[in-house]
Amino acid sequence: MVRFAACTAARIGEVSGVRVKDINRFDWTWDLCRQTTTGPGGLIDKGTKGKRRRTVPVIEEVRDLVNWRMNVVGNDPMARLFTGPRGGRITTAILRDATHWDEVVVSLGYEYLRRHDLRHTGLTWFADAGVPIHVLQKIAGHGHITTTQRYLHPDKSSIENAGRTLSKHLSTDRHTPQTPASAHPASAEAPGRHLRLVQ
Repeated sequence: MVRFAACTAARIGEVSGVRVKDINRFDWTWDLCRQTTTGPGGLIDKGTKGKRRRTVPVIEEVRDLVNWRMNVVGNDPMARLFTGPRGGRITTAILRDATHWDEVVVSLGYEYLRRHDLRHTGLTWFADAGVPIHVLQKIAGHGHITTTQRYLHPDKSSIENAGRTLSKHLSTDRHTPQTPASAHPASAEAPGRHLRLVQ
């Protein structure tokens, strides 16, 4: 469930609510339409936060896991894809206890990591892969693009790559040979591209 949550950038309650029939194995998408949450008398399934039904890609890295879980739960289209240790609905507390979350994150040196951070991780992976922000907004089910932006946390290597990308862009014309018609006496020393300041 942890891997699936991170790779789909979904909330824990949404992963708990996924049923076999929600996964389309022809185009590998998830019709995300419900979540498990607390309600009168205990845990209930209801519509997603903000009532936004959405389509989420199921990436290749978790497809074997999904196939395995579908084989485990059988052919019942209403069977839960993921269940708790006793076969019931999963909450963040159940996930914490079942995975020994607190001990594991401390041993890895990420003691600040919360279960909801799996969603932040997934959206950041999508963004680092080049998925446009308006598509990320749809995958996340956010009503406003500014909410999606708050979920993105580029790491040091992403920032370094951004610097290399800008340098490559700025140097594109520097090494392009000039034609005799456009050559000037001073052009041999001056770069071919001039920085344009934008206010």
